[in-house]
Amino acid sequence: MSSVVVVTGLAGAGRSTAAGTFEDLGWFVIDNLPVALVSKVGELASGSSERYEKVVLVMQGFDSALEAEVAELRKHVKSVQVLFLDASTRALVQRYESTKRRHPGVVDGSSVLDAIEHERELYATAKGAADLVIDTTDMNPHQLRDRVTAMFDEPDSDTGMRITVSSFGYKHGIPTDVDLVLDCRFLPNPHWEPELRKFSGMDQPVADFVLGREITLRFLDRLSDLLVELLPAYAKEGRSYLGIAFGCTGGRHRSVAVAEEMARRLSEDGWNPGLRHRDVDR
Repeated sequence: MSSVVVVTGLAGAGRSTAAGTFEDLGWFVIDNLPVALVSKVGELASGSSERYEKVVLVMQGFDSALEAEVAELRKHVKSVQVLFLDASTRALVQRYESTKRRHPGVVDGSSVLDAIEHERELYATAKGAADLVIDTTDMNPHQLRDRVTAMFDEPDSDTGMRITVSSFGYKHGIPTDVDLVLDCRFLPNPHWEPELRKFSGMDQPVADFVLGREITLRFLDRLSDLLVELLPAYAKEGRSYLGIAFGCTGGRHRSVAVAEEMARRLSEDGWNPGLRHRDVDR
């Protein structure tokens, strides 16, 4: 067995969608396994079947007992990652209202809102300890499937690590599911150029404006040199996924152009990264 992913998080944040995506990607998915049996999953490695090379455990919550079981599992499995799915209270309430489903935390006299806030408080520590966090607040099921696929599909190279380069707008919040965040707000802003405002960083006029500046090229050259050192080191440590995010004010111009260029450079270096622009259409 080479990899185990423990999928947990808030009820309604997308565990079922994530589980289905992993199945489609060829992972062996076990849903609601008793906590006491989690560490025993490593024993599946004793067989020769490739069926158990990549296993996903879908769990409700992440308490101290599960944390201990995962720690034990890490002793026997090469790669163990905890993926925590989160969403805003507003989004979760809307999902339960629209589906008419009962929140598992609702008890006599309590509301869906009470149950969500209690669960959020209960698993705050688990979220902080997770290896990966996906905030599904603004995602529909198709977008969550795409995000999980980007993280856990076949790796980009023979290092076994998959990379995603993304852009975002600071005014919409910093993404929680990335590892390296680079601020591009020091670059000249095409937003203040009337003839460029309607375009995005994926359009040539904006790309020329951003990438044609000496400060942009120096930034990209030095970052490229740094990543040449960092990426193999991350892969050597057993990382299966690395997210690199570039941010600007709105996530439409500078960060998009820079992310596109960095993805191109990484592709030339043999990494074949995924590319995502979170806020380009806002």
